[in-house]
Amino acid sequence: MLSVGTKIRDFSLPDADHKIHRLSDYVGQKIVIYFYPKDDTPGCTTQACAFRDAYDGFKQANITVIGISKDSPESHKKFIDKYQLPFLLLSDEDVKVAEYFGVWVEKSMYGKKYMGMSRSTFIINEQGIITHVFEKASPSENASEILNALK
Repeated sequence: MLSVGTKIRDFSLPDADHKIHRLSDYVGQKIVIYFYPKDDTPGCTTQACAFRDAYDGFKQANITVIGISKDSPESHKKFIDKYQLPFLLLSDEDVKVAEYFGVWVEKSMYGKKYMGMSRSTFIINEQGIITHVFEKASPSENASEILNALK
């Protein structure tokens, strides 16, 4: 997993409308990138809604919030519409960005091993350098933890 002090290399991913976003589009801004396993599942919905509910705090602090999962742009569109999410969701269907960040990991459920997205969040400063990493982020606490860390 990428660590504090790492300068992030540029990447590009599509949003829910298939518009391509590059990390370099956000140079000069603080960014929160949160990786999550799957749209419209209990934990991921809790986390997305917590970011939604805290969004005014992020906006006031000039912080861009971006969620990334393996889901398709169409899935993101439904998720955004269903929960009125005011921030970007990007689609990493080939998990290249997740692999780069080190959040595409082996998981285990009921003794069965599989690959999946680790729920992890990164704060990136205006120069594209990671300032905070939240491994195994709590769906309900993550948004408020980030706002507290940035005060």
